[in-house]
Amino acid sequence: MKLNPNFVNIFSDITSKAAIASFSYVGSGNKNKADDAAVKVMRNSLNELDIKGRIVIGEGELDDAPMLYIGEKVGNSNGEEIDLAVDPIEGTNFVAKNMPGGISVLAAAPKNGLFNSPETYMHKLAFSGEVENDALDIDFTIEKNFKNLADSLNKNLEDLTICLLDRPRHNKIIQTAKNFNIKMKLISDGDVAGALLVTDKNFSVDLFLGIGGGPEGVIAASALDCYNCNFKGKFIFATDQDKLRAKKMGIDDFDKKYDLKDIVSGDSIFSATGITNGDLVRGVKKNNNKFMTETLVTHKSQNLVKKIEKFTVIK
Repeated sequence: MKLNPNFVNIFSDITSKAAIASFSYVGSGNKNKADDAAVKVMRNSLNELDIKGRIVIGEGELDDAPMLYIGEKVGNSNGEEIDLAVDPIEGTNFVAKNMPGGISVLAAAPKNGLFNSPETYMHKLAFSGEVENDALDIDFTIEKNFKNLADSLNKNLEDLTICLLDRPRHNKIIQTAKNFNIKMKLISDGDVAGALLVTDKNFSVDLFLGIGGGPEGVIAASALDCYNCNFKGKFIFATDQDKLRAKKMGIDDFDKKYDLKDIVSGDSIFSATGITNGDLVRGVKKNNNKFMTETLVTHKSQNLVKKIEKFTVIK
């Protein structure tokens, strides 16, 4: 089943509205108010649509409302059955502190087309389609992945650039990269946007790797699929509670490694609107009551990748 092409503009409108709603909190230091504003607009906009929508990737579970929670039904119960992955603000700290990279994100697929990810961490690898899918693997050593990446791209190790979250858990990766003189782009948050830096040579990132949120991995994969890039993930179930929640979501193999095709099946649409300026998209610009937004959208069945600029007047 293919998604209606009209959803490209509809979903880009929704992330654009959510970005605008959070814009007044840019630099406010209050990430919760920024997120609440974006959540409210995104939920209201989704509920106006002629869809039978289900949130499969959200910001929490039922008890965490008013966040858009996993399992929440959206739409007016007419039209297509659609699974949705939402992150009204990816990079709430970026928005609160007026730092680059805050975006509003939504991904969609026909029913059962998006992997229902648990709220847990995931080992991730994202890299371009120029590299054979099996050249890199979650279970390979860091050294082997770096060397295989260099060989696949016909580059010297010191000519590689990797991107990862700047976290203590990544100290071994960072030290290994230093040993090989590999360049690094360390990011403080926003691993959806970080993973998408492998999609375009202009970003000069050859590999995104490390441990980040599993839901963010699913969202990133929905966009990477349209770029013919590669994504690999392996969930981390640190506690019995994690495993119990995973079982309820249909996951029985806790050691399974997931390729992109396991995470996104069939058609998909991805929409990301900038709130603050970043590598992927420009942030919201305001002139009196007029707002300009830039949104990156992809639609797999149309082989569509484009940016949409929108002017919105708020009365």
